[in-house]
Amino acid sequence: MSALLIYKALHIFFMIAWFAGIFYLPRLFVYHAMTEEKPCSAMLKIMERRLLFFVTPFALFTLVFGVLTIYEYGREWFRHSMWLHYKLTLVIILYAYHGYCFKLLNDFKHDRNTKSHRFYRFFNEFPVILLLVIVMLATLKPNL
Repeated sequence: MSALLIYKALHIFFMIAWFAGIFYLPRLFVYHAMTEEKPCSAMLKIMERRLLFFVTPFALFTLVFGVLTIYEYGREWFRHSMWLHYKLTLVIILYAYHGYCFKLLNDFKHDRNTKSHRFYRFFNEFPVILLLVIVMLATLKPNL
């Protein structure tokens, strides 16, 4: 078994694990923005913090094994795979999204949330759309 296949498999595995959390965390934010009960808010704060800190290593391992995959394919492949450049741009946006989740978590932690549950409902759909485009690019590898 080649290193390339192992890196690709681990990249996909950690990406799936990361996205499980990235899909669930904003849903917790929706519920948190809707509640006014202190005990419920306290429980959601714990759940949000644990989830974000649990999935962050998955995001890092996704990055590591993605970079190793690119390295295994080589410089020429990277240079001539324009679809990958678009994919990487979207991935950078996803990491910014993940980072923004830390800011939102901090706002909830200090009871400073100013956003509505509707905002978080839309916020929850954003990574779904990005993931769809990323998977399409990685699978179809269009000549762009």
